[in-house]
Amino acid sequence: MSLPLFISRRYFFSKKKKNFINIIAIISMLVVSIGTAALIIVLSVFNGMEDLLRSIYGEFDAPIQVMPRQGKSFELTDDIKFEINSIDGVMGITEVIEDNALLKYNHSQMVVKIKGFSKDFIEMGRMKEAIRHGELSFGSETQPLAIVGRGIQFKLGISLRNEYTPLEFFYPKNVRPGQINPSSYYTHTRILPGAVFALEQHYDDNYVFVPIAFTEQLLDYKGKRTSVEILIEDPSQADKIQDQLTQALGDQFVVRNADQQHEDLYKTLQIEKLFVFITLSLVVAIASINIFFSLSMLVTEKKSDISLLYAMGATPAMIRKIFLTEGAIIAFIGAGSGLLLGFIIVWIQENFGVVSMGVESAVMQAYPVKLIATDFFYSAISIILITFLAAIQPSLRASNQSKFLRIK
Repeated sequence: MSLPLFISRRYFFSKKKKNFINIIAIISMLVVSIGTAALIIVLSVFNGMEDLLRSIYGEFDAPIQVMPRQGKSFELTDDIKFEINSIDGVMGITEVIEDNALLKYNHSQMVVKIKGFSKDFIEMGRMKEAIRHGELSFGSETQPLAIVGRGIQFKLGISLRNEYTPLEFFYPKNVRPGQINPSSYYTHTRILPGAVFALEQHYDDNYVFVPIAFTEQLLDYKGKRTSVEILIEDPSQADKIQDQLTQALGDQFVVRNADQQHEDLYKTLQIEKLFVFITLSLVVAIASINIFFSLSMLVTEKKSDISLLYAMGATPAMIRKIFLTEGAIIAFIGAGSGLLLGFIIVWIQENFGVVSMGVESAVMQAYPVKLIATDFFYSAISIILITFLAAIQPSLRASNQSKFLRIK
């Protein structure tokens, strides 16, 4: 082989090797960018779902709820009402009786949650937007009406137009020994359906709302209540009013805000969000192996340049800093472009609803998303840290190589 041909082949393969290293570095940045964008998008979807649940439950749940610490019910006395109403910011209270009961309609039956409300519930119009058929009303004292969940309506075939077929409720009594008559084993009452609501699947499939007098008669509570819902003037003062109620009512009662009423659900969402964050971070960590290989190949290729820098007076710390800077550039460009890409996609979805739920009866037509600054902060920190760690070993290898050249 002639010398010109040998030199040209070495130049060709050297250039090809450099291009290969550059391609790996670009791929590394793209992987980091896509992983970061995916992380932002998924976290935003969880934020949107959490906000959607709050908005759905906000139509029905009271800002503050008071329940007995022990037992299923308590006697609501005038003293308790006075303690609650005397706190600044309280607009009023809604008395509640809730329990399981057997519902029969025509020849179909199922166990449901029957929930009786005082008249304040209707006056506040808390479920006005959730009514699908009929009117938000409990009727009159002589002709009470029930508000039925849409899921229960479908399962039992309930018709609001049929005024001759009522809803029949059965509730077991505390049977004494020696009683033979079967009718003494349970309480039986009837009520006509007046409206159908669609709020959320759990409520739609399980709940029937009725006047509290009807529930009191069916369950034989005689002045007892299972909970009291507090309506307040300023929702921003909920925590302050909650603390005041806790002090005023003592240890016999549990005072819960809107989030605490569905604490298990929100905790589940937060746990899922955490595991998704960890999973996608691990995916980016695995993808960061490309950064490790690209920098390792760069160290191998730049042996002569490292020795030249050392001959010009460079220290091992300077050599190490050069390769760490190379890794930091990949990390910052990848993470920065990923954050920007994720922000753009989520912003488009939030404002234009490009991705739909695909279900006509869904509460929202488009997937809910929400941007939170802390998601950007923690995502950027984790991605930059992971990719920066991938650059440490090649930089240490480069500095150790300069020490070897010095000894040699």
